[in-house]
Amino acid sequence: MTTSDQDQIVKVVDLKAPVARVWRALTDFKEFGQWFRVNLDGPFEVGKLTTGHVTYPGFEHMKWESTTEQLVDEELFVFSWPPSALDPETKYDESAKVTVEFRLESTDGGTRLTITESGFLQFPESKRLEILRQNVEGWNLQAENVAAHVAG
Repeated sequence: MTTSDQDQIVKVVDLKAPVARVWRALTDFKEFGQWFRVNLDGPFEVGKLTTGHVTYPGFEHMKWESTTEQLVDEELFVFSWPPSALDPETKYDESAKVTVEFRLESTDGGTRLTITESGFLQFPESKRLEILRQNVEGWNLQAENVAAHVAG
């Protein structure tokens, strides 16, 4: 694995739902919370912090903190989170962030959702591969969750 391979995760999932339905599942904070398994305190708003806590079994101790970076209607939703959320023992610069991008495009059968999470080179090399592995597993699960959510 090259260093550049260690900086991002890309997950592509074809969903059997129209773009408008997928967009709502991603950007409505209550719907997002249902499939992502997080209880958010308020909506996603560009430039603002969204807080809450994870409800996924075994991870209930984790707080949710993200900043909404972009919302381009039915096309692009981007948020970032602090690397200290996964690695509280390491001191990170205040501006350090990991970015999650949801890009939607219409297909004949519904919506192609491309999820890109980047910024893993900030993590110490000794922890990076394990954090990447955990997040790849997490996105595999979340892709299944959002697919089931929008299909129902």
